[in-house]
Amino acid sequence: MSQFVLALIMGSFIGAAAGYLGTLMLSKRMVLVAGPLGHLTLPGIALAFLFGFDVSLGAFMAVSLGIILIWLLEIKTKLPMEALTAIVFATGVAITFLFLPEEKTIPALIGDISQISPIIVTITVILSLSVIFVIKKIYKKIVLAEISEDIAKSEGINVKKYNFIYLFCIAIVVSLGAKVVGGLMTAALVAIPACTSKNLSKNIFQYCLGGLFFGGLSCLIGIILFKFTNIPAGPLIVLSSAFFFLISLIFSAKGGKR
Repeated sequence: MSQFVLALIMGSFIGAAAGYLGTLMLSKRMVLVAGPLGHLTLPGIALAFLFGFDVSLGAFMAVSLGIILIWLLEIKTKLPMEALTAIVFATGVAITFLFLPEEKTIPALIGDISQISPIIVTITVILSLSVIFVIKKIYKKIVLAEISEDIAKSEGINVKKYNFIYLFCIAIVVSLGAKVVGGLMTAALVAIPACTSKNLSKNIFQYCLGGLFFGGLSCLIGIILFKFTNIPAGPLIVLSSAFFFLISLIFSAKGGKR
């Protein structure tokens, strides 16, 4: 029961941070980037399994290295971030399967919340709250830079700096999400709650709050279902999130008719 409560706490905070970040990523049309970055966690997860340290730590090291490479390559080459992400993640995945133990493949791909500790949960909560706080601070600057980089620079915004902070927050969320839904489905944590919120919200405040709410609630329900069905929590979290999205389509359609 204590493991179950810890999983609920950890999952709800990760989901809330991912959903909130997802609203910004959706605004920048970057939600699909979370998928390749999720796959980029796999080399770190493989190392964590091999050397016996926490999966999130391994995932964070791998994603951070990938983020730095993408950021530097974007500055040097001027290629789109999506293209650079695809190059880096494909290389990382190829490296992973050179040394990932076969019996650890499924947990790496869809997550495993059965082995968590109070310390890990405490760190997760602190990191999740930190991401929400930082994203709240830089939200308008990132959106303005997306609309017009020149206008952002004229307002004194260091675009490269804030893009790096933004990418670093993505790295944290993706790394934490790998613990819950694995490296295969991380994009769902940020994309689906944000899309659900966009269908239901009438202003930016409702949009951001909705992403946070539906992200946390989906993880909460997915983990509760895991407790009673013994089906891995990762797929159940994603399916719960997809269910809320389908419901939002119904209410969005009704709103459109009015």
